[in-house]
Amino acid sequence: MKKLIIIALLALGLQSTAQTKYSEKVAATVDKIWPDSLPIGSRTKWSYDMGVVLKGLESLWMRTGNVAYYNSIKNRMDYFVQNDGTIKGYEAEEYNIDHVNNGKLVLMLYRITGADKYKKAAMHLRDQLRTHPRTNEGGFWHKKIYTNQMWLDGLYMGAPFYAEYAMLFHEDTAFNDIANQFIWMEKHARDPKTGLLYHAWDESKQQQWANKTTGTSPHFWARAMGWYADALVDALDYFPATHPKRKDLIAILNRLVNAIEKQQDPTTGLWYDVMNYNGPGKEKNYFEASASSQFVYAVAKGVRKGYLPPTKLTIAKKGYDGIVKRFIKEENGQTNLHGTVKVSGLGGKPYRDGSFTYYMSEDVIVNDAKGVGAFLLAAGEMEQLPTQSIGKGKTVLLDRWFNSEKKKDAGDEMSYWHYTWEERSHGGYYTLGTIFERYGANLKSLDVTPTASNLSKASVYVMVDPDHIRDNPKPNYVTATDVTTIRNWVNAGGVLVIMANDSNNCDLPHLNLLANKFGINFTNNSLNMVKNDTYSQGEVLPGVNNPVFKTTKKMFLKELSELTVKAPAKALVTKDNAVIIAVAKYGKGTVFAVGDPWVYNEYIDNRKLLPADFENYKAAEDLVKWLLQQAVKK
Repeated sequence: MKKLIIIALLALGLQSTAQTKYSEKVAATVDKIWPDSLPIGSRTKWSYDMGVVLKGLESLWMRTGNVAYYNSIKNRMDYFVQNDGTIKGYEAEEYNIDHVNNGKLVLMLYRITGADKYKKAAMHLRDQLRTHPRTNEGGFWHKKIYTNQMWLDGLYMGAPFYAEYAMLFHEDTAFNDIANQFIWMEKHARDPKTGLLYHAWDESKQQQWANKTTGTSPHFWARAMGWYADALVDALDYFPATHPKRKDLIAILNRLVNAIEKQQDPTTGLWYDVMNYNGPGKEKNYFEASASSQFVYAVAKGVRKGYLPPTKLTIAKKGYDGIVKRFIKEENGQTNLHGTVKVSGLGGKPYRDGSFTYYMSEDVIVNDAKGVGAFLLAAGEMEQLPTQSIGKGKTVLLDRWFNSEKKKDAGDEMSYWHYTWEERSHGGYYTLGTIFERYGANLKSLDVTPTASNLSKASVYVMVDPDHIRDNPKPNYVTATDVTTIRNWVNAGGVLVIMANDSNNCDLPHLNLLANKFGINFTNNSLNMVKNDTYSQGEVLPGVNNPVFKTTKKMFLKELSELTVKAPAKALVTKDNAVIIAVAKYGKGTVFAVGDPWVYNEYIDNRKLLPADFENYKAAEDLVKWLLQQAVKK
């Protein structure tokens, strides 16, 4: 009996470890050692390592709905970004590509708030790249003071920002330039024997550290390759799906991952600071935390996004386990990350010669910002693994035909807005999209009328707030043909989500041609007409044992259309005998209907400060999980 108890306790201990959210624990350490009224790193310089940590906090915000992470990002960035768009401590004439890295957070804040100061600040950083010194081929120098040199680090600092900016401002030709940065870097820095990339390349071959034949530095520094790998998976987020060089970047990522896989220590799952080194003093080499975290992030994200084969996930799992066992320590009431080398570079004063002895001379410290940021990103990917199987292979298709409102975007072009995956402002579905992706689903949009063909690969089809003439001078109303197409698709197993709006803000008559086929009718009776901040007027209780909202106790919905239902539809959520949400089983498929687009950013990313007992983010998680469980792979 005693033996059984011990086994049970061990099992509970393992389960507890698996469920520990190390990302949240390390983020709490960040706020303790770097209070969120202050920047991370230097208080006077626009420092790139702050951006690494803040991208980790952004990931946490999207995965938890905890607005404290967003506030921490905004407070720190606002320390530097002034009201006129100038950036305190930033000197463009230094032509230091490290300075561009924080632009990712500037763009995030611009996309969310629309504030002009962030747009202007992003433009300053983009302008640096317009005149940044380059090699003869066109590769960005790492810094003005490092003439003729490309470093692996520079790809992380510049390329993801450059790609997101190009996407937002429609600089389509920039994607060739971005791709070429990766292509040229690999061409010059890749070792044909191991597939690893040297830390840097000197086009002039004049540096003391440079090989006089190839121009490469002497060794394979792990964190440099980590920067490069992470840059690839992050820049690909913004690369056009049809761009001819997208496949080249994915091929580079696969070659690099194959190379670092061979360097992973089979016992610990970690990577040495200097990789593939077997020379004098090799016993001084050590496992390094930031590079190991970077590789875990790149591999896990690469697999999740479909850039890498699923079999490569074992690399990330072994690596993450090793990081947690060796580097994460509970000390003095906080969770610390050990084992990060403070810095490693080449040239400069005093001169860094790129020798193994040099790399071993740099300090290894606790809670270095670069390591902490890399760990937060790695943990963010690994903590998504348990939910990925639910939506794996399933596509969620968002309608942009019946709801096809457009307005001028950041690049002064007419673009879709209002309940779109890409939109990060209050009215977008960006946060909802991240939840679907966390549960393993793929996101697509449909900009044309639905047909049997374009619905055939969708597992879930989401229709939101169809236009009436006040939204769109030429609305695409639901037609009888559309009804037949969508009904047949549901009957064959599709999952249809209809989120309307109150009658003043949505075309209900044509939408009801479709909804009525499933026993659902959107009425002109508008409910929960919340006045100012009287949030209690928007209270909706899903009730205990709700089959969809299994963990949600209280939700906020306002200005919605009351539903009436008949077979096969059933009321799912009611308020004062009025139907708020309904579901229907139709053939092999499922329909979910609610009279408001209520899971948009404003009410689930929690920047809208609802009282704490409203659980809209949790409700969105419950809904996403349920929808994907009803859906089949297509």
